[in-house]
Amino acid sequence: MAAAGRISRGFVKLLSSPNPIASPARLIFHRGLASTLFVKGIAFDTTEGKLAEAFSKFGQVEGAKIIMDKVKNRSKGFGYVTFAVEEDARKALIDMNGKLLDGRVVFVDMARARRNVADSVPKARGPTEPPIND
Repeated sequence: MAAAGRISRGFVKLLSSPNPIASPARLIFHRGLASTLFVKGIAFDTTEGKLAEAFSKFGQVEGAKIIMDKVKNRSKGFGYVTFAVEEDARKALIDMNGKLLDGRVVFVDMARARRNVADSVPKARGPTEPPIND
């Protein structure tokens, strides 16, 4: 119940504040991920520490995670940065989008909720049965 209260307070705050990055779709699908940013275009040699350091000038970074390719044992070129405060994440999104980080231009967007893959895969069905005519 407390989580629902935090989400609804965040939603009301998002609606009432002049927010340059709030589109109608984001307002409808707001799921409390407002303090996590998706960062793509990360250089292969960028570490999680460097990523956190680059974003820390906008506020307290709770964590930085670079997604790794397990086969090649290197970065896939994207990751996530989580801020303690939603407003700091907004500032970082506006200021870091399109900027250079370790020689590559990075693109920043708000993180979206994970999609459950099991729900998106269609269920196998057998052939339809012909109608019974009595």
